[in-house]
Amino acid sequence: MANTAEQYEEVIAYCREVFCNKAIDYGTAWRILRLPSLTDQIYIKANRIRSIQEKGEAKVAEGIIPEFVGIVNYCVMALIQLEVGVAESQEEVSMDVKTVTELYDKYIHAAKELMMNKNHDYGEAWRQMRISSITDIILMKIFRTKSIEDHQGNTLVSEGLDANYYDMINYAMFCLIRLVVEKEA
Repeated sequence: MANTAEQYEEVIAYCREVFCNKAIDYGTAWRILRLPSLTDQIYIKANRIRSIQEKGEAKVAEGIIPEFVGIVNYCVMALIQLEVGVAESQEEVSMDVKTVTELYDKYIHAAKELMMNKNHDYGEAWRQMRISSITDIILMKIFRTKSIEDHQGNTLVSEGLDANYYDMINYAMFCLIRLVVEKEA
């Protein structure tokens, strides 16, 4: 049986490298984005994945793997924004690569810890799921997140924004494990 923790770490390294390289190339310009804007970016990624799955092909050379990486990384950005707040000025946008990488590591490893606990309880059910079904669940989580945002973060009985971002990270990571590590077609 596959070692989920090791596979998750392999995928973290892949996503983290993309995140860090983009932080070097673009800086942390994303710090200006409010949470609904980040949620919309996640939606764009998930919707493109679903569109490719339904059509059976991509017209743009990039397939669905970079989109799942984007979901992971945008969710981490949202979690960072929840902690440090949205930058209000150009001066506040800039965050050094070391600091943003430390924050990335904090949230991606919190996501892994959550996944390991849930994975224990659910018995790795995700391994039997279709990637298209996981994509649909990510889209559902996005719509839940949008609803919570529309209610200014207030919920009656539901988990908050952070829980939904963590769940989206983990569902995207499951897909990446299957597509990148296990090389599922």
